Amino acid sequence: MDAFYASVEQRDNPALRGRPVAVGGRPDSRGVVAACSYEARQFGVHSAMSSAQAARQCSGLVFVAPRFEVYRGISAEIHEIFQRHTSIIEPLSLDEAYLDVTTNRMNEASGTRVAQALKQSILQSTGLVASAGVSYNKFLAKVASDYDKPDGLCVIPPERAQGFIDALDIKRFYGIGKVTAARLRNAGVHTGADLRAQSLPGLQALLGSSATFYYQLARGLDERPVSPNRVRKSIGSETTFNSNVTDIEQMQSILRRLSNEVSESLVKRELLAGTVTIKVRYPDFTTVSRSYSPAVALQSASAIGEIVCMLLARTRAVEESVRLLGVTASGLIASDEIEMRQIEFRFQPDAQ
Repeated sequence: MDAFYASVEQRDNPALRGRPVAVGGRPDSRGVVAACSYEARQFGVHSAMSSAQAARQCSGLVFVAPRFEVYRGISAEIHEIFQRHTSIIEPLSLDEAYLDVTTNRMNEASGTRVAQALKQSILQSTGLVASAGVSYNKFLAKVASDYDKPDGLCVIPPERAQGFIDALDIKRFYGIGKVTAARLRNAGVHTGADLRAQSLPGLQALLGSSATFYYQLARGLDERPVSPNRVRKSIGSETTFNSNVTDIEQMQSILRRLSNEVSESLVKRELLAGTVTIKVRYPDFTTVSRSYSPAVALQSASAIGEIVCMLLARTRAVEESVRLLGVTASGLIASDEIEMRQIEFRFQPDAQ
């Protein structure tokens, strides 16, 4: 979906249409932008940016409080549309999913025509615009879905794949963030063609254990199936910042937003978490994690948020800036297997 949260707000409030919109906390409350409209993006506003900075960059920016119940309802409606076309659906988030349409309920041989039908059905049903990527594997379909937003439809057939990959900027490869991209550029790897020119041992020196994965992606190889019924071991959400975050209250606000996203996924899947983990990456790319397992499994955003903010105090984030924050729930249990009850958290940060 294109600018999903912001597009929903513009759809439901005609006064917001055509205006720069940020969904998130207000700038006077140390809030964070959860999502923004394309009009706001023209001013450099992006998700995870502090609301105060976003307001400075875009003087006419309109802030709207998020309505996650509404977004979840629309997401369910969109997934019903998916089900009319195929049962092989792997959700990634409220607004994104992989669909395997090799065999589909339209009996349509063309993945492009299936994508066109999906886009049209979503627009007619929800009034919202979606972008689609069509190709023969997950990596290429994902890149294609982001290639021509908004309202995009990018198709990469097998005969065009290698040329497309060769021309692709290295930062567009799945999982390559700002720091890894800088490391690759320093080694002369700027495009997919440069990546493909590297030997596997050379990539292992640069990327470690993930080298084989990127060696294959550079050659258009990605054998990961669309997995609608995979057993989840954890549910997480994380964000990498364009510039390091130094303010502890802003970090806590971001962690609470991530906690809300994790809680939504738990509720949707009727799961509870036995363990909550925080992930922190410092400017030198050192990454640490801290975990806590409460006496009773949980799923509420407030409980997860309280834990992760306490776990934050166990890290060096209180003394220096961070470039990534993440929240993960693991030890997952079906909610109908245990008795839910309210609990309180009274623990002090340990000496780790």
